[in-house]
Order: sequence, then structure tokens, then C-alpha cells
Amino acid sequence: MTRFHPDASVGGLGMTSQRARDRLIERLKSEPLRPPIKDPRVLEVMRLMPRHLFIEEALASRAYEDTALPIGLGQTISQPWVVARMTEALLEHGVPSKVLELGTGSGYQAAVLAALVDQVYTVERIEELLRSARRRFRKLGIDNVRSRHEDGRLGWPEHGPFDGIIVTAAAESVDPGLFDQLAEGGTLIAPVGGSAGQDLLRFRKQEGQLKVESLGGVVFVPLLAGVR
Repeated sequence: MTRFHPDASVGGLGMTSQRARDRLIERLKSEPLRPPIKDPRVLEVMRLMPRHLFIEEALASRAYEDTALPIGLGQTISQPWVVARMTEALLEHGVPSKVLELGTGSGYQAAVLAALVDQVYTVERIEELLRSARRRFRKLGIDNVRSRHEDGRLGWPEHGPFDGIIVTAAAESVDPGLFDQLAEGGTLIAPVGGSAGQDLLRFRKQEGQLKVESLGGVVFVPLLAGVR
């Protein structure tokens, strides 16, 4: 059961239609080179979510390709398979109630999470991107996302601990302060590595200890310091 049910005003035509979204879902379910997405909750949200509203109109015809796309200011909207894989990995051991996202970007990942969990807290260092994401949340009637303009590396400690944390930009390592914001039994998903290669890692906090596993290779923009 998802929380997101778009009205007719967010539908599209042609390459942005529901038929185009359905074709994307079939690709996610039968990915030949990487693990297919199996969680029906994630697939349903991805099927309903109008990704074309999270990118520039000039690129809308490519919204339901399984590829990352530029959103300006040196940032991208992640490939749908990556969004689905991170979300599926977060939910695998139980649906978290409160999730922190570092790197709001277009707002697409936060919107997908908001359809599945009670509360999403998202942090973005680029104010212009955050303003656009907030407009999209309002347009889609998404009211369980709280957002903040801040250096994403720092998390949002005053609202922790979080049952889940998703990092949508890559660093050479995960800041230890983020693990402090992860609740017991919680899951943290993050791309770790540099220009030579990145691994998508899943950390689980069990009895105060972190257990880590690799979910495969990925490519993300770097996690940068400061705000602008």
C-alpha cells in the first residue's frame, strides 16, 4: 500500500504518459545486467511517480529512460534503477518510520520515500535546487517531507535518531556522525568511493555494531562541503 495517488493534473502524454512509466517498471523488473527490482511496493511507487515533473521540460521526453539526467548546477537526477535499488535495500528489513536523506537534488528520491514511510527529512546544500524541490512537493501534495538548506554531510542531528538514512552523493567514507544519528536496528545506504569507482553500501546497526554489505557498483556526483 503506497501513500501516493496522483491526480490527473500530473499525468503526461506520449513519452511522459502512464504507458511510458509502465515500460520503465518492466525494465526495472527484468534488468539483465544488475539485480532486478522485486519489491512490489517500490515498483508501484515508481510506476505512479511522475518523474517528468522532477526535470526540466526540455528533457521530459527522456524522463522514463533508465538513465541519470542533468538537473542543472552540476547535479543529476539519479537513474531510476538506482533510486529503486536504494529504496528497496532500505525497506528490506522492515519499513522505517523516519528517514533522513542527504542530498535532496530534484526531490525525486525524497518523493519516492515519502510514499512509503511516515516522515522524510531531507537536506540540500544548494538553495536553488531545494526551492525547486519544495515546489514539486507542494504540487504533488506531498506533506510528509521536511527539508533544510544545510551542509548535507552533517545530517540533521536534532531530529535523530533515524530509522533509515540515504546518502545520494558519494564520499570516500561515511562521516561517523551519521552513524550516531542512526537508530538501533536502522539502515544506512550510501555510495562510497571516488573517481576510480564507487560501491553502494548498506550499513545496519545491530546491538551497537555496524554490519556492512556491498550492493554493487554505482556512479554518483561527489558529496561536497558547504552551502550555496
